Amino acid sequence: MIFFRGKQIRSIPAGTNLPLISNLIAVFLLLPILVIQEPATIAFGRPFQRMAASQPSSATAAQSNSTTASQAAPGAFYDWLQFNGDPQHSGNNTAEGWIGISNASRLSRLFQVSLPGVVDGAPVLLHGVSTPTGVKDLLFATTKDGRILALDAQTGALVWAHQYGPGTCKINNGASPCYTTSSPVIDPAKTYVYSYGLDGYVHKYQVGDGAEIKTGGWPELATLKGFNEKGSSALSLATAQNGTSYLYVTNGGYPGDRGDYQGHVTAINLADGSQQVFNTLCSNQTVHFVETPGTPDCPDVQSAVWARAGVIYDPALDKIFIGTGNGSFDPAGHAWGDSILALQPNGSGANGGPLDSYTPTDYQSLQNADADLGSTAPAILPTLPGSKFPHLAVQSGKDYRLRLLNLDNLSGQGGPGHTGGEVGPVISLPHGDAVLSQPAVWTNPFDGRVWVFVSCSTGISAYRLAVDANGNPSLALQWTAAPGGTSPLVANGVLYYASYSGIRALDPLTGSLLWSDPSVSSFHWQSPVVANGILYIADQTGRMTAYSTGGIIPIPFSHFDYLPAVGK
Repeated sequence: MIFFRGKQIRSIPAGTNLPLISNLIAVFLLLPILVIQEPATIAFGRPFQRMAASQPSSATAAQSNSTTASQAAPGAFYDWLQFNGDPQHSGNNTAEGWIGISNASRLSRLFQVSLPGVVDGAPVLLHGVSTPTGVKDLLFATTKDGRILALDAQTGALVWAHQYGPGTCKINNGASPCYTTSSPVIDPAKTYVYSYGLDGYVHKYQVGDGAEIKTGGWPELATLKGFNEKGSSALSLATAQNGTSYLYVTNGGYPGDRGDYQGHVTAINLADGSQQVFNTLCSNQTVHFVETPGTPDCPDVQSAVWARAGVIYDPALDKIFIGTGNGSFDPAGHAWGDSILALQPNGSGANGGPLDSYTPTDYQSLQNADADLGSTAPAILPTLPGSKFPHLAVQSGKDYRLRLLNLDNLSGQGGPGHTGGEVGPVISLPHGDAVLSQPAVWTNPFDGRVWVFVSCSTGISAYRLAVDANGNPSLALQWTAAPGGTSPLVANGVLYYASYSGIRALDPLTGSLLWSDPSVSSFHWQSPVVANGILYIADQTGRMTAYSTGGIIPIPFSHFDYLPAVGK
C-alpha cells in the first residue's frame, strides 16, 4: 500500500518496478521546492500571509503580521467580471490566492503581446471557457477603435475579435475619428460579454466563440450622436434585490467640452432587453436625444457622466449612483450638473429627477473652473461599527478634495435639489491635483479597519476610516507616495497601480514599494487587474503585459495534494 498525507493511494501489484516508483515519488515531492528555487513552467497557488521578518526594517517592523492571507481557498480559480471587480467597483480582490505580500517582489513578465488597437481601460477575465480550440481562461478588452478582443489569459494569443469602428464618425463633426475608453463587462451567467461599439450601440457576444447576439433588442442603443457623446466609462452590471440584472452604459463628451451632449445613463434589463434612459440635463425626458435642431432634444448642453467606474450599485440600498461633471445645476429646470445622483436599479428616478442628490455649495465655481465633481464616482464604504451613518461613500473630483457622503440622505435635507450636506469636513488631498481615477476601498482582514486609496497624477494617498465615541466617522491620512497614477487595486494584501514610472505594487499599510516594472509606463486610463495569479496591464503603445511570480503559469495547488494512481 502507498499512503500520502495520511491517505491510502493505491495498492502496488506484483512485478512493479519499485525503484522507479520511488524515484518518481521523490522527484514529485521535490518539485514544489525546485519551482520556488528555479522558475520552470508552472507555479503553485496558495495564499500568502504577512510574516514577521527576522530583521525587520523600520518601514515594516511596526506592521509585521498585520495582514492576513486571501479569503479564498488556496489556488482557487475565479472570475473578474467587470471594472474593479464588483458592482461597487471597490477595487478589493479578496479572491486572489497566488500573489501576496510575501512573494509580490518575485513578479516577472509572463507575456507581452501587441494588440490590434489601444486598450484605454481595464480588461475583464473569465475562467474555464469552452472555445473552438479547447477550454481556456479568456481575457476580454475593448480598444479605442471599437474592437472587442478575447485573448488567451495565459499566453496573450488572440482567440477572437470583432470591431464596430468609427467609420465616418468624427469628433464634433470635425477631423478626428471617434473613439471610446470603455471597458467590457461579463454577465452573471458568464455566457456573454458586452462591449461598447463606435456605432453608438452596446454589443452582446458569446464568450467562447464571439458569435454576436442580434435578437431580443441587441445590439442596444446607447447614443444617437456618438460624434458628440463619448462612451468614456467602463460598462457595469448589477443584479437588483428583485433578481433582475441590469447593464449600465454612460455617455459624456469628448475632451474640450464642445458640441451638443447632455450626459446620460442607459440601463438595460438583461432579462427582456428593455431599457431606461436618465439624462443629467432635461431629466424629465427619458429618451435618447438627437442633435439640435432635431427632436427629441434638450436646449441645455454639456453635462457628462464620464468617471472611470461609470455606474455604482449599492446592494444594501438597492440603488445606483452616478457622478456628473459640468453642466447647469438647476433642479427646477431638471438640470443636475456637478452632482451625485441616486437612481433606481432600472435607471429611473422620481418626479422628473433623481431619487436623491448631492451638490456641493460651490457648484458654480466648479462649473466655471471646469473642476468636475464627477471626474470620479462615489466609492462605497462598508458599514462602520458605531457609526451614525451606516451607508457612506467617499467622493472626490477635479478639485482634489474628499467628501464623506451619507447615501441614505445625500444632502442631509431629505430629498434631491439641495446643496451641501457632507458628513464632517471636506478634506484637501495632499498632492493638490485632480482625481481622475476610481478610489479603491479595502478592509484589512486582520483588524477589520477600512482603508481608501486615492490616486492622482502626482501621488497616491492612503486614508483610514475611524468612528469617534459619538458615532462620527472621519478619514485620517496614513501615508502618501509618489508618483501617482491610474485607478488602484488591492489584491490579497498588495496595492497595485499604473504610473508614469511603471506598474507598481505597494504595501497598503505603509506605501513602501514591493515591486515595479518601469519598462511599461505609457498609461492614460489603463489600470491593473490581478486574477488567478496573474497581473495584467494594457498601455498606450497598444500592448497587453502580464506578470506572475517567477514569470510562470499558475496552476491550482490542489492538483498536487495527492500522488497519481499507480495501478492495481
